[in-house]
Amino acid sequence: MKLFIAGDSTASKKQDNQRPESGWGEYLKSFIPPNIDVINYATDGRSTKSFIAEGRLFQIETEITEGDYLIVQFGHNDSSPESRLHTDSDADFLDNLERFATTATYAHAMPIFISPITRRDFIDGKLNPNTLGNYPKAMENFCKTHGYPFIDMFKISQRLISQLGEDGSKIFYNHLVEGENENYPDGISDDTHFSPYGARMLASVIAIELRKYI
Repeated sequence: MKLFIAGDSTASKKQDNQRPESGWGEYLKSFIPPNIDVINYATDGRSTKSFIAEGRLFQIETEITEGDYLIVQFGHNDSSPESRLHTDSDADFLDNLERFATTATYAHAMPIFISPITRRDFIDGKLNPNTLGNYPKAMENFCKTHGYPFIDMFKISQRLISQLGEDGSKIFYNHLVEGENENYPDGISDDTHFSPYGARMLASVIAIELRKYI
């Protein structure tokens, strides 16, 4: 039994020169039943549009079989103004989600959609509730309309990061001071990508939610 991950940099496996930045997909295997293999096709900088255009969904199509799972998490890059990435949350974004779903259902596998995890963006001490535009809600409505399994990680992560607060939530993201890591000699304050701790914790939450379906 296989679990495929289609997504962007928040889920992808990182290169050595990117560490300690981590994707939740790297840790998911530790929290799900041992008889399920995780095959992580999530790739940095991809939207639903570019993931499909580059043939990555087709590659999954050649491997996925009956009884497998396809986790789909996008939204961070679909809002990009770049034409190769951008989708309209109420139009081609939804069409692309349907292509992922069809890939799974045609193979008698199960698609599971996960809304994108919030960015860390505090305004006057409160987490911005609109860090990813309409994409999380569009995915939720799409799944409700078609009856596809849905995990609202945007809502879950918004609640979690809000509870941790502006300072406490830094531990979840790739925040480093100058000289702390050779990959980031000047330090970094990245409020989109995760630390190993954050990626591991988010993977554990996703695994708990997946128990509803696997």
